[in-house]
Amino acid sequence: MMREKRRENLCVTVPTLFRCPISMDVMKSPVSLCTGVTYDRSSIEKWLSLGHNTCPATMQTLLSAHTTPNLNLRRLIHLWLSHPDSSPAPPSTSKRQIREVVKGAVNCDSLSKIVDFMKASEENLKFIAFSDDAVSKYVEFFGNCKEIEVCELIVELLDMILSENGAKERLNSLILKSGKDCLSSFLSVLREGSVKSKIKSARILESIAVDSESQRKIAEKEGILYGLYSLIAMEKDRLAIQAGLTALLAISTSRPVRKELILFGIVKTVGEILSSFDFSITVRAVIEKALGILETVATCTEGREAISEDEKCVVEIVKRLMKCSNVATEHGITVIWSVCCLSRDPTAQEKVTKVNGLTKVLLVMQSDCSAGTRQMCRELVKVLKSYGQVW
Repeated sequence: MMREKRRENLCVTVPTLFRCPISMDVMKSPVSLCTGVTYDRSSIEKWLSLGHNTCPATMQTLLSAHTTPNLNLRRLIHLWLSHPDSSPAPPSTSKRQIREVVKGAVNCDSLSKIVDFMKASEENLKFIAFSDDAVSKYVEFFGNCKEIEVCELIVELLDMILSENGAKERLNSLILKSGKDCLSSFLSVLREGSVKSKIKSARILESIAVDSESQRKIAEKEGILYGLYSLIAMEKDRLAIQAGLTALLAISTSRPVRKELILFGIVKTVGEILSSFDFSITVRAVIEKALGILETVATCTEGREAISEDEKCVVEIVKRLMKCSNVATEHGITVIWSVCCLSRDPTAQEKVTKVNGLTKVLLVMQSDCSAGTRQMCRELVKVLKSYGQVW
């Protein structure tokens, strides 16, 4: 039964749209999940902090726990709160008006109108996403943009259309194959933008790294690799770290890129991440990506040496086995196998043995793991048993 709000003895019906699906109260700070459902920020943050990884209304598994402020809805709620006895009949921007905005000058005001229009409904978002004039114009402007506020708004716009069919391929072509220097603008956002804008930039770069040529172009742009690395090394926000790790995984497909990451200190940074994050489901994606990066750098000699020598890395990997997810465990086994069996590094073997790694490996071998992981476990058991007898 719909709740009612009383003000000065007048019974006022609260529009369903304004209620948080969790608390059923009028939303103070409406934010939207990747599923498109909007909640009050305090309610959804509490839900996520309890370890849930689903959308409460749809029970869909969340691909990302990132929330986007629903500015249009917030304005409508504020308008209604000012005049609760009147029906909310907010002025909406028409498609004809938006076409005129697109044709006009590109600045913070016009871009804000476009972004608000897109946030208002799925139909509006698709209208912009499939508009060749709008997307190509803003990407072209982005390639020559020097104003960080404008760059951030264009990044927000591009991030919003990523989920639409064909958007990744289209943005790949517009950003990387058009001759425009969009990567410099992404670099500016990674250096000077807000944390949210940095996250969105990383997400776009990861999404357009669709093939080896794209990965190479992004990785070879001076400063981009370090900008993404800085997200995981300098930011404390979980979503920023996850976005940085995901983007680095997408473009770290060549040996030179991996060696550069090793020189940045990727192994030490990931070791710190593994030791500082808990075992809750909300950080599962971070742990999986962190171990995935270690598996990637462990394919080269320099990476295996750095992993063996790091104070925390090997120990934290062993602790994570069977604690996070099957994906994380298989990444972890591959890294341990690389340093203990492939490199036969006695330092790594000692660290694994000291934290009861042999028992952990035996447990993994008996679990529902892949055939390749099980074979690596067998080899690890032999090596660790031999080391244990000598030790």
